[in-house]
Amino acid sequence: MPDARTLHPGHELILGGQRSGKTRRAEQLAADWLATPGHEAVIVATATVSDDEMRRRIERHRADRAATLARAGCIEEPLAIAAVIAAQSAPQRLLVVDCLTLWLTNALWPAIVGLDAPALDDAGFDAACRELCTALRAAPGPVVLVSNETGLGPVPADAATRRWLDALGQLHQAVAASCARVTLVVAGQALAVKR
Repeated sequence: MPDARTLHPGHELILGGQRSGKTRRAEQLAADWLATPGHEAVIVATATVSDDEMRRRIERHRADRAATLARAGCIEEPLAIAAVIAAQSAPQRLLVVDCLTLWLTNALWPAIVGLDAPALDDAGFDAACRELCTALRAAPGPVVLVSNETGLGPVPADAATRRWLDALGQLHQAVAASCARVTLVVAGQALAVKR
């Protein structure tokens, strides 16, 4: 069996649309990583329970992970993912952040998702984005980040959604610059964007 480190050279950003298979790809990378003795994996889940449908979705993700990644740990953290990466990254440990899209929503609109935190203004978002990229560059172990590619459609009619999409595009560009690999998943198929 090849060294699992060669299967994950550095960090990877996985982008894709809703139900594209991006989380499944990240979980498969984690399963491959765990196949090597001494390797660990931790899922960093950013979702919050904002309504009944999201509660069911989170419960389904927990059950799926328990079935497919029983050896992986899980940290549920809606906002402080840079701190989690800094504290948890280790050469033998793969971190999977799922997902940046929800993290951005939590940071820009915390009240909507039920978080008791201040909403980030543009300067606060820029600082949080820099903090995340700094944590990625300093991480001694591999990190896989999952996010929705939502900027391919028309320009939204409202200013709040336009700001969110602009911030997501900025976030994707910054994180992609900090990752050795960027993969776009379409209909379950992984397309290499950056290798």
